[in-house]
Amino acid sequence: MLNRIGIIVKPNKPDAITLAGELVGWLSQRNIQVYLDETIAPMINHPFSCPRSEISRWIDLLIVLGGDGTLLSAVRAMAGENVPILGVNLGGLGFLTEITLEELYPVLGQILAGKMETEKRMKLSANVLRRGERVGEYSVLNDVVINKSVLARIINLRNSINGAYVTTYRGDGVIISTPTGSTAYSLAAGGPIVFPSMDSILITPICPHTLTNRPLLISDQDTVEITLESEEGDVRLTLDGQIGCDLHPFDQVVVTKAKDYVFFIKSPFKDYFQVLRTKFKWGER
Repeated sequence: MLNRIGIIVKPNKPDAITLAGELVGWLSQRNIQVYLDETIAPMINHPFSCPRSEISRWIDLLIVLGGDGTLLSAVRAMAGENVPILGVNLGGLGFLTEITLEELYPVLGQILAGKMETEKRMKLSANVLRRGERVGEYSVLNDVVINKSVLARIINLRNSINGAYVTTYRGDGVIISTPTGSTAYSLAAGGPIVFPSMDSILITPICPHTLTNRPLLISDQDTVEITLESEEGDVRLTLDGQIGCDLHPFDQVVVTKAKDYVFFIKSPFKDYFQVLRTKFKWGER
């Protein structure tokens, strides 16, 4: 039984804030206690609010109103929790926020009637080692990206898997992604689409100097080790396209499957391939 629902909203999107106010009223009429991100609650005079980092402690389900960026930020705040997430797309492409505005209330009606189906998505854990000491630890849903700045030269990235040397990428960088992230930056760099419920890790080089360097799909039980062998600076580690840090020469980025998962509520009106056809306009001339 769902008694408490949280709402996270893209703060600079007025229509999302308006929708949040309407949604609070709709849920309150059905005796659902609603908790809002503390930055949004004052905008609609809602008394129950808490920091994003704490909202998971109070709720049984989370609704995210915005786009994929808003959802990725929400997932980061929910790290380690098994609260199911309903992503509502109010923006552009939106692979993660697959529920449309028109579907929102029908889907919520089914959820409150006990007809909720979730899909488990794996995450990645990335650790940055500098001279053997861990200087950064991150958790991501989409991808871990190592790339050079616009003005930097080609960089050398040594790739090992489970301690065995694979190859050294010479190019603009490399993307290590989950199946969920296979439709993000990795796809633009030439990587394949991987069904999101699979447990696997995808390694995609960015503009490799050697054309034989191709994307590689490996087991989720493997450990990926990327060592920056270039001595010049201007190389950055980016997590889910939102946060990151600068890398120093010979830093090592170690990527493994994270211990926790994300649980997305599936749309009862369409499947993943319908989403792909809609987003990519497959079959259209």
